[in-house]
This record gives sequence, C-alpha cells and structure tokens, in this order.
Amino acid sequence: MRVRAAPHGPLAGTVRVPGDKSISHRAVLFAALAAGRSTVRGLLEAEDVMATVAAVRGLGAEVTREGEGCWTVHGCGTGGLAAPADVLDCGNAGTLARLLLGVLAGHPFPAVLTGDASLRRRPMARVVRPLGAMGARIEAREGTRLPLTVRGRLRPLPLSWRSPVASAQVKSAILLAGLHAPGVTVVEEPSPSRDHSERMLRAMGAEVRAETLPDGRHRVAVRGDVELAPLSVTVPGDPSSAAFPVAAAAAVPGSRVVVEGVLANPLRTGFFTTLREMGAAVHWMRPREQGGEPVADLLVEGGRLRGVEVPARRAPAMIDEYPVLAVVAACAEGTTVMRGLAELRVKESDRLSAIVEGLVACGVEARAEGDDLVVMGRGGRPPGGGVVEARLDHRIAMAFLVLGGLAERPVEVRGAEAVATSFPGFAPLMNALGAAIGEAEP
Repeated sequence: MRVRAAPHGPLAGTVRVPGDKSISHRAVLFAALAAGRSTVRGLLEAEDVMATVAAVRGLGAEVTREGEGCWTVHGCGTGGLAAPADVLDCGNAGTLARLLLGVLAGHPFPAVLTGDASLRRRPMARVVRPLGAMGARIEAREGTRLPLTVRGRLRPLPLSWRSPVASAQVKSAILLAGLHAPGVTVVEEPSPSRDHSERMLRAMGAEVRAETLPDGRHRVAVRGDVELAPLSVTVPGDPSSAAFPVAAAAAVPGSRVVVEGVLANPLRTGFFTTLREMGAAVHWMRPREQGGEPVADLLVEGGRLRGVEVPARRAPAMIDEYPVLAVVAACAEGTTVMRGLAELRVKESDRLSAIVEGLVACGVEARAEGDDLVVMGRGGRPPGGGVVEARLDHRIAMAFLVLGGLAERPVEVRGAEAVATSFPGFAPLMNALGAAIGEAEP
C-alpha cells in the first residue's frame, strides 16, 4: 500500500489516540492467567493486540468483545491454560512473543510460536536463555528465532537473572514464569525499563518488589505460587501513538493540539522531555490515575526547535519514539545527536538504518555513528520529495508520513499498511487536525 503525505500548515484540534499497546497486550494476557472474569476497556483493537486475543483463545481462555474497545476475558487461573490445538501466531508482535514464552514456561505442554516475516527475524535469545535456566525446553529450527517450540514445567525453577539490557519484555517474561515457581524470582537490569507488568501484577494480587541498587541497577522480584485476581482496567492512550500528532504540531509554528487521556508513566515520557529540551511548548494537564497508571492530557504548541543531545540513559523511556524524533530533528536548527540506540537494530526492522535511509531520501543529512544517530537539522522545512520503504515497520511508516507534512514536497511511504499494527486510524486522526495524508496516485 502506497500512501502520500503532503505539506500542511499549523495543526489544531483535540484528539484521543488509541489505547496503549504495551498495556493492552498485558491486560489480555494477564487476565487469561486470572481466576475469573476480567473487563478491559479502551483496548487497542489493532493487529498486534488482536494476535494476543487469538493466542489466549488458543490456550483456552474465553475472550469476548462487548463493544468498541470493551472486552471481557474469562481466565483459566495461574497454570490453568490448555495445550493449543494449533500453532500460536504472534503476527508482528514482539511483546506477545516474548511474554507468551514466559507464560508457557509455567505450563507443561508443548506449544509452537511463530510470527510474520519481520518477527521471525527478531532475536529471542535474551528471553530463551533465562527461561531455559528455569527449566523450560525451547527449541528452534534456526538459532533462537521463531518459530519456536516450547515446553515448560509445572513448577519452574526460581531464578536470579542479571540482564545485560534494560528490556521490559525480557523482565516481564521472567516475572511471568516466576509466578509459577516456588520462592522468589529476581531480575536485575542496568536501568529501569517500563514497569507496566509490575503495576498490573500488583493490582491482581501478586507480591512484586522493585528497588534501585547502589550501583544504579534496577532489581525487580516476584514471589511465585500466586493466584491472580481478575482485573477491571481502562487502558490509557498510548504515548508512542500520541508522539506522532505531537511531533507534527511541535514542528509547525502556530499549531495547537491537545491529546486527551495519555499515559503519563515517567518510564514512557522521554520523548516529550526531549521535545521540551528542543524548545517545544509541551504541557501535561489534568493529571490523574487510571488503572494504577498516571494519565494526563497533553497540550503542544508549535514553534521553532533547536538540536539537542539525547543521552543513552533516556533510551528505555522513548525507544519507540526515535523514528519520529529524528523527523522533528530534521526540522530543528542545528544538529541532534541521539546516543545508545543499539536496541533500534532489533525492532520490527533495523530502525537505525531505516531512519537514516529515509531521511537521506528526503534531502536530510543524517548518519549512524556506531549506535548513535546524528541528524543535521534544516532549521525549517526539509526538502522532502522522497519515497520511503516502511520495511514492515509501523513506526517507520508513520514517522515519514509525519515528515511529508513538515517538508517542502510530499513524501510517499510504501508498505504503509504496516500502520494497522498499532494505529489503524492514524491517517483520519492526523487529517482531522489539518494534515494531508491519502493514498498515492498510481
């Protein structure tokens, strides 16, 4: 699918983005482990999350759509899922694949996990190794990539694991396996990663402790042999989805956009912090709590932006927003350097190379220096006029459609159907604010 974004003027309006993808995955998956009926409102009804719905149905949980964004899950209890009759297809959802491995590590039946072409290229070793140490048998045709066959244990071995990367997916997979283990399972990370699993598990009755160690590392522990209680949760708006209209508005003087009900968890707001450092007027309004998570409305007003240096330590709080930050950096005055982006090489695509390739195709000087990204800003509208391949990556597709609106000439994105992975209504929402996104002419 070829989609074209044409230059637009100031954006204005009030919108609400879809439910947070990370929390949506967890709400469905964790509810399947609870004993009883859970209700999830505001669920992201995009391809990734629907893959989670299909997976838990395949494992014996009853999942019903009650209305737009409202779903009920009749869980099977901790350790009560059933052997699937077929392969579990994770689609493009890396979160589902890795967390599901953790769930299955506590169930003594075989299951096969696969995914689309993009997901089958993504590494699973960082999850396979600790789960193997807990007693799960995980086999693959090719190294540790999907498709994988997993057979867990009824009672996995408790584990103390020191992770070399700050990854919520790795941490969550180990904690989920630890729910079934006797005793306490511990995960240490170099720095805190997003903590949605810990928050939700606590709300469901699990004993989860977190602390920062003297050396700056972060430790999370869960006590096993627990029965999870059903939950009733409303999923807040996804800050990674909110980043696209916010970025487009911030880069155009005269814009004024409000995004309502956005997740304001400090482990997810690094992008908005960076925009402020670049000179953008970004304000959190009406702070409140929703389902154990901080939520607020987000106001952004457009203006002139300047290049900044983004430290590597901020990457876990904005790892999915670097593609659209690079687009904003192309419009800023001066050079922006984003450090410590090794994780971008193992996302839905090699996002680091995809960002550089797309920016250069649109007349922006950019380069990767090791794991750092350097973008030379144009101090205004970049040339545009390029054709960008999405590489099966929804965030690359949306980032360069935002660039088309900020550039001097339209930008065409090929493979834009990938947007449905996380943000099916992206183009209508952007157009309602004043963007000009539509199918490219043959």
